[in-house]
Amino acid sequence: MEEMLKMMKELTDANGIPGNEREPREVMKRWIEPFANSVETDHLGSLIAKKQGGNEDDPKIMVAGHLDEIGFMVTNINDKGFLQFQCVGGWWEQVMLAQRVTVMTRNGNVPGVIGSKPPHILAPEARKKSVDKKEMFIDIGASSKEEAMEFGVRPGDSVVPVCDFTVMKNEKLLMAKAWDNRIGCAIAIEVLRRLQNEEHPNTVYGVGTVQEEVGLRGARTSAHQIQPDIGFGVDVGIAGDTPGVSDKDALSSMGDGPQVIMYDASMVSHKGLRDFVTDTADENSIPYQFDAVPGGGTDSGAIHLTADGVPALSITIATRYIHTHAAILHRDDFENAVKLITAVIKKLDRDTVNAITYS
Repeated sequence: MEEMLKMMKELTDANGIPGNEREPREVMKRWIEPFANSVETDHLGSLIAKKQGGNEDDPKIMVAGHLDEIGFMVTNINDKGFLQFQCVGGWWEQVMLAQRVTVMTRNGNVPGVIGSKPPHILAPEARKKSVDKKEMFIDIGASSKEEAMEFGVRPGDSVVPVCDFTVMKNEKLLMAKAWDNRIGCAIAIEVLRRLQNEEHPNTVYGVGTVQEEVGLRGARTSAHQIQPDIGFGVDVGIAGDTPGVSDKDALSSMGDGPQVIMYDASMVSHKGLRDFVTDTADENSIPYQFDAVPGGGTDSGAIHLTADGVPALSITIATRYIHTHAAILHRDDFENAVKLITAVIKKLDRDTVNAITYS
């Protein structure tokens, strides 16, 4: 397997829900460390890799993807050994039932499946509705609470979806769990790699933030530590190229370039930065798409409110089936996002940053 796919596989196969991002953080650190002058972790757990370009007083550019994935947390073990759980991040009931999960215990990983009452014993009206999350449980094959605890399960344990990284028959399409948002972490790594032997008039920070899915928390603490002059949140976006989705719902298609987000529920993108990025894309013949996500947000929403304000922009990858066990994205969109962000960074000297900030 080529190096790029190996990196993506290691990032997405790692397990890490909000508050327990150790595994993906260790993977990201291993891949980004060779291209950074220093790598540290803030007190909440976000990874910050620093690459010095010019002088210490040159602009600071933050490229942030979040390490966490949506998952679950064990809240209780009943007398028969079934696990009650809490969603950590946004889940839709329709995509949860009968899905395999991994329970991360102190004794190692335990396989399980999400279950509920079978439809055969439900009233006819109940069969027409989605099963409420509160009626679901996780079956780990334990026969009692005591046996489940012997397996190592405790309340507070993390539970993650199961979906191995897969190159599809069309080899441009990649399926995995946790594309939201290990693809952002992969972009941050690759941007630093491509700047390894390049001159750039700034200091670049490749960041893997924590707890994005529960409130953009790691972006807030890491941006506070970095105090960036320009911020990019790199994440997944909505792919509108599946049956039943119209251009009124989503504008983008996989493979047509990274998405430049005009606004979302967490921020209105900085117009000066947005124009600078799209002008750079046009100059370099890099494809891109405009989109808006009124029902979601990214780490840019926290970054742009740091200190006295940071010009920020979300650059995302159109992805199918986000916030499920298995998502699909297009490798070309990753490649073009990296090209675009790298080209932009090379131009961000102090005068340019000042012109953008006050445009």
